[in-house]
Amino acid sequence: MPIATPITNGHRPTSNGPTKTNGHLNGHTNGHSHQGVAFTEARLAKPPSKLLQLYENLPTVEREKRQFDKFLQIDLAHLVMITEQSIIPLSISRQLFPVLLDIRSQGGDQIPLDMANGTLLLQIEAVLASRLGEDVAGMLHTARSRIDQGATARRLFKRDKLLEVMSFILDLQKILIKVASEHVETITPTYTHLQHSQPGTFGHYLLSYVDKLHDDFERCKDCFERTNRNPLGGVGLSGTSWPINRERTTELLGFDSTIYHSKLSREAFYAAEIAYTLSFVMATLNDLATDLHLFSSVEFGLIELDDSFCSTSSIFPQKKNPVTLEAIKANAGGAVNWGSTALATFRGEGTGDQGIRSVPLLDSAFTTTSNMLQLMGGIVDTLQVKSERMKQLLKTSWCTSSNLADILVRNNGLSFRQAHHVVARLVRICELENIPRSQVSQQILRRAGMETLGNPVDMSDTELQASLDPEEFVKTRVSAGSVSQREVNEILGMSSEAFKEGVQWLKGKKDQIDQSELKLKRSIESIMG
Repeated sequence: MPIATPITNGHRPTSNGPTKTNGHLNGHTNGHSHQGVAFTEARLAKPPSKLLQLYENLPTVEREKRQFDKFLQIDLAHLVMITEQSIIPLSISRQLFPVLLDIRSQGGDQIPLDMANGTLLLQIEAVLASRLGEDVAGMLHTARSRIDQGATARRLFKRDKLLEVMSFILDLQKILIKVASEHVETITPTYTHLQHSQPGTFGHYLLSYVDKLHDDFERCKDCFERTNRNPLGGVGLSGTSWPINRERTTELLGFDSTIYHSKLSREAFYAAEIAYTLSFVMATLNDLATDLHLFSSVEFGLIELDDSFCSTSSIFPQKKNPVTLEAIKANAGGAVNWGSTALATFRGEGTGDQGIRSVPLLDSAFTTTSNMLQLMGGIVDTLQVKSERMKQLLKTSWCTSSNLADILVRNNGLSFRQAHHVVARLVRICELENIPRSQVSQQILRRAGMETLGNPVDMSDTELQASLDPEEFVKTRVSAGSVSQREVNEILGMSSEAFKEGVQWLKGKKDQIDQSELKLKRSIESIMG
């Protein structure tokens, strides 16, 4: 049965073109093209409107040009496969490979564009036709559709961008681990409801973000597993009559597996999942940026950003503005809607193949997330930690009160709720009577016991002062994951080990992709002879 050939003057050329026999194309080419027509003219009576070209084709091509190398990578892998499967003649493949490789080497900015041709796939096909003729160029699209080809390009592109984000997550983790290791014993107030809660260490605080970023990294790994699946071969969602080898293109493109169900080759829920995952990364950065923004204020003064990450005021000479933290927070605000925007767009089409079954915002989401991870890394790496200010705040703070309550439970036979009442009243008395923590005495504790329990509570002045000392508080933490030096060092070790595992995983995936590119290169060389 003749394959589609160009229509000229309303008639199909009588040339004995390539024919399909027993699942293979047996044809010839004389190196010359039939007189071609625009892609849409065979079906549509009118050429593409200038408005369609400007507002549909041009934005699509500009977006797809970011995936230009992936388009050519797919073309090459597909051509290897259909050649090995004897779907098209070897003579045709040997004409196509050099031109495809040349187009790929030149890059997307060099390809001539005609918006009447439509999407990037057809722009590339037009270049092939101009150099080899339509008889040869048109053979490349055998046994595939723009549906599965485009889906494959998007997955390859998002795969690389996801790995890039994960690389920057690891970079930030490495910096946080380094700075945390320098502040294992740097005692600082910690906060709940923006009030002093208990003493902690700055190293312990930073390591909490290493763990949060680890969760983000694991979410990215989950996304990668669902992204790195090969849709090529789903064709028009119903498969093809050609004897293709989908496992072969899976191997040549570095995918982990094949999307077996042909109808799901165009499915894009994985992209919405990536959008949500990137939102989580941005939420982590927002939390850290918000804290550091607050801690850098004059009133807190716990940290100071390096001058290179700050700006100044046009009117206030004294100002040093932490604009980089504000940039992270501002970008994180928009990130909240990334996933919901994708799903809200999807809901307009059901399960059909429509242009809205994609997540174009991911391009900017990837860029924003990568940029903000790098920015936060620079901020933390140069951060000035004001340990003396932390000590000063702790001298007058009642944030060790929970330790006193624990000691009353342990030594005085009170329930924790009773001890809580006694210590709360002690703090209230001292604040009302302007008694600093350093001057709290046995008499005040006895009075607090009488006012809350009807009985005095005894403890020596020495024991009372020790129970309220921030350094003693930190030393007495024995639970796993707490702020004691031993436990912070334990967390450091665990974080470092998880970081190393992440580095190895990332290296493994990049090596796998590099190896697939090498296999593709060698396969082409083998075909070319």
